[in-house]
Amino acid sequence: RGITILSKNTAVRYGKTKINIIDTPGHADFGGEVERVLNMCDGVLLLVDSVEGPMPQTRFVLRKALALDKKVVVVVNKVDRPAARVDWVVDATFDLFCDLCASDEQCDFPVVYASGQAGVAGASPTELADDLQPLFDAIIREVSPPRVRSGDDAPLQLLVTNLDYDEHKGRIAIGRVTSGTLSRGKRVLKEWREREGEKKERREKERKRTSKTN
Repeated sequence: RGITILSKNTAVRYGKTKINIIDTPGHADFGGEVERVLNMCDGVLLLVDSVEGPMPQTRFVLRKALALDKKVVVVVNKVDRPAARVDWVVDATFDLFCDLCASDEQCDFPVVYASGQAGVAGASPTELADDLQPLFDAIIREVSPPRVRSGDDAPLQLLVTNLDYDEHKGRIAIGRVTSGTLSRGKRVLKEWREREGEKKERREKERKRTSKTN
């Protein structure tokens, strides 16, 4: 309840797949936080109320997601409310996609109906499963897995979006690996300094070779 100011992450192990879910602010006042989070994710769950439909903050987040070409899965929540009007909500969401100049492929978005409080979801508002399995199935089916450049020649690249601090662990960087690998206990700064030293040595050799040529 209330307004989300800072993004929060939770990890769910579903079968053999680990799904990271980030709750992001929706208001334009926190636009920087929204853009950082969208750069970390592979897809978007667009949560829409079954009575109120798309809100102003829905438009803001959706516009950013479409601009980054993120896969959008629309989740109509609170379908168990007596005043729910799911057909109107889906139509209003489609109109929002069109207003934001979404492509034909983006406008053909999948829809999952759910009740977060009851912990149920389904492909139809009248046929909900006993749990959230249909929602997780939709995530795995519609959202492509992360693409990370790997290999011995791949340098480590980490997109840091948040910093935290722990009294025992010290400063903590929270982000997403886009290239290379990370493992527990790996000394990243040491390797970075060694790479920089090698680059500096190569530049010095190149400078000396150029000076002799001239």
